[in-house]
Amino acid sequence: MLLQIGLDIGSTTAKIIAMQRSEIVHEHYIRHYSDIQNAVLSLWEQLMRLHPDAEATVCMSGSSGLSFSELAGIPFLQEVVACTKAVKLLAPETDTAIELGGEDAKIIYFRGGIEQRMNNACAGGTGAFIDQMAALLETDPAGLNELASRYETIYPIASRCGVFAKTDIQPLLNEGARREDIAASIFQAIVNQTISGLACGRPIRGKVALLGGPLTFLPMLRERFP
Repeated sequence: MLLQIGLDIGSTTAKIIAMQRSEIVHEHYIRHYSDIQNAVLSLWEQLMRLHPDAEATVCMSGSSGLSFSELAGIPFLQEVVACTKAVKLLAPETDTAIELGGEDAKIIYFRGGIEQRMNNACAGGTGAFIDQMAALLETDPAGLNELASRYETIYPIASRCGVFAKTDIQPLLNEGARREDIAASIFQAIVNQTISGLACGRPIRGKVALLGGPLTFLPMLRERFP
């Protein structure tokens, strides 16, 4: 058996996928809590237990994967390039792809020539921001999603960074605003940040692919995108 293995190490999570003749035979996704070595070993050992005799080719990606790939002698593919190739292969009808990660956000335009944009050092509107806002509401991201499913009102909240967002959210909490409404407003703020910070005025039209952990696991966040 020959496997094609992809290992992505992001700012907050690690993922592994194994394919055989274009079919997925194994996939797993975990938070690494900055203990990247043990997280990768855990993913790898799990795969080896399932396919102990397999031969494999391996490629790495992710914001935390470059140095690890150099240490391990594994080929590295930059994550935006990998994302672009995957979307072109699996969803060629896509006009625009938006991806939210643990600490970065990306937008890729596929029409009129490929254009790739990524956020700067600020993690506003990403998974780290969601973690911080969920903690402010004394819940976790899944709880934030559950709260947002019962919203009635959207409030303006900054998502450029957690500090600015907190200065908007804390007065709402003090005034007795519903946590459900604040949760949905946080998701709307992330949408606003993504569009204003990455699109920078360029229209997002046609078929849009939404990618990355927050958009995969938080359906109420997906629903906020127009």
